[in-house]
Amino acid sequence: MDLSLRQLAGQLLVVGFGGAELPRQLAEQLTRSERGGVILFKRNLPSLDAAHALLCSVAAARADAAPPFVGVDEEGGRVRRLPAPFPALPPMRTLGARGDATLCRNAGHALGRALQALGFNLDFSPVLDVDTNPANPVIGDRAFANTPGGVARMALAFADGLTAGGVIPCGKHFPGHGDTETDSHFALPRVRHDRARLDSVELAPFRAACSHGLAALMSAHVVFDALDPEVPATLSMGIATDLLRGALGFSGVLFSDDLEMRALSGRMSIEESAVGAVLAGCDVLLICEHEELQERAHAALIRECETSPAFADRAREAVARSTALRSAHPPRPCPRNELPAALEVSGLAALVDALAAD
Repeated sequence: MDLSLRQLAGQLLVVGFGGAELPRQLAEQLTRSERGGVILFKRNLPSLDAAHALLCSVAAARADAAPPFVGVDEEGGRVRRLPAPFPALPPMRTLGARGDATLCRNAGHALGRALQALGFNLDFSPVLDVDTNPANPVIGDRAFANTPGGVARMALAFADGLTAGGVIPCGKHFPGHGDTETDSHFALPRVRHDRARLDSVELAPFRAACSHGLAALMSAHVVFDALDPEVPATLSMGIATDLLRGALGFSGVLFSDDLEMRALSGRMSIEESAVGAVLAGCDVLLICEHEELQERAHAALIRECETSPAFADRAREAVARSTALRSAHPPRPCPRNELPAALEVSGLAALVDALAAD
């Protein structure tokens, strides 16, 4: 694509906002190819009707260059964004404990079809973290299992289902957030395990995901002493590029976790984290709430592209990777009058009811 530096820098950003309507400025940015997409939260989705209307407006704002990512954290259990009567899957621990990969695939498929009908093309799921620490305040029952083999088998089946349902899965949080006692939303966690332990436990599901060809992963704002004791994985070239793309062979799109989380924002400016994450190897940056921070990050990325040809090349590589994925999965909300039937046909409600009855 022939993008200006302003467009190139903007395509690195997937952003959130307040309210149930697409802000006019953001709609214009999407249309001008100055944003790579949006991520939606409960605050944006007060009802299914409002959600569908918002998603239609996002899809209508697509640029000529590429359709946007339209993402959501819809995992099941305590991490869900869509309101009733959208059916809620149980926690992935509950699903994974059944030991039935076909069930996990069916659950992902039903969820993917329902999300696609509304107009999403990306779900930040499945969790690939291994639930090894009962004191972990942020993962816990979001993980499919407490063994790396169990996580890999069930999570990748779920991801296959999402893909078959028409939605891009994004595995998280590389290289593993399962054995932390700190929530990276509020502080910077550190994992002190040696490399042998990381290889056998934390990294194993991600290695399987890379071999499986998973289309997208999300980085963790976690420091790993045995991998890079200086900076969190999101900002580490040794982790996000050398390990993930080199040693593990990942060829998909790497999203940063939200750059507004205190693990990063409590230690550096948004300008530093945005440029640093792209340099490290992230292809898409999530900035999930504040427009001012999004604008500051955009300006910093433009400046870096202007002053560093190497950074501009890295940005072009990242944007080419993400636009190829988005173009293969454009958001296509179904017509409003067809939404109830589409949600019913997805089979999600029937599957949730069957799980509850067992």
